[in-house]
Amino acid sequence: MQDRLLSAADTALRTLFATPHAAHPSPATGIPEADLSAEEKKLSASYMRVNHVGEVCAQALYTAQAMVTRDEQLREHLLEAAQEEMDHLAWTHQRLQDLGERPSILNPLWFAGAFLIGTVAAKVSDRASLGFVEETENQVSLHLQSHLELLPVHDAPSRAVVSQMKADEERHAAAAVDAGALPVPLPARMLMKIASKVMTVTAHRI
Repeated sequence: MQDRLLSAADTALRTLFATPHAAHPSPATGIPEADLSAEEKKLSASYMRVNHVGEVCAQALYTAQAMVTRDEQLREHLLEAAQEEMDHLAWTHQRLQDLGERPSILNPLWFAGAFLIGTVAAKVSDRASLGFVEETENQVSLHLQSHLELLPVHDAPSRAVVSQMKADEERHAAAAVDAGALPVPLPARMLMKIASKVMTVTAHRI
């Protein structure tokens, strides 16, 4: 367990304080930057900041669940998903830099909250933990779809990143179902939506 705690601490430090590195090229690679107005650039950056926060939370969620589970196969599955989410973290971080903006200053708070929720869900059972993954990914996919509708039409690099992220999140949700996810009870789903709304509204600006 000590090794898992150290691994979780390492992930937290790398997520919050190091420049993330993707294992795969960003979908924005090779796509020319559009001549965005200052207002459009600010709008794109706001959505990418929200998406970056979502990826910070994903790292916390998967890391916490991998730390708690006693099922080695599930642990490997969660760590693999976390690595794929690290690509998303790196891609959104790069887009923020390209747009001349910074990540949310509240990222440590978001990470801590998601880590706590992931730990609690994993303590209930592995299937409950997977159910939480499924519901989280479904909600994230809906957010990403709304971002595709709201991002400046000619910001092709940001749209390419969001489109690929959406496809990956849907795949993660399906994988959780295949692994035996239990449906999240309605009250918990509603609380998750409220927490997500608070996070997105705050991260849009801070």
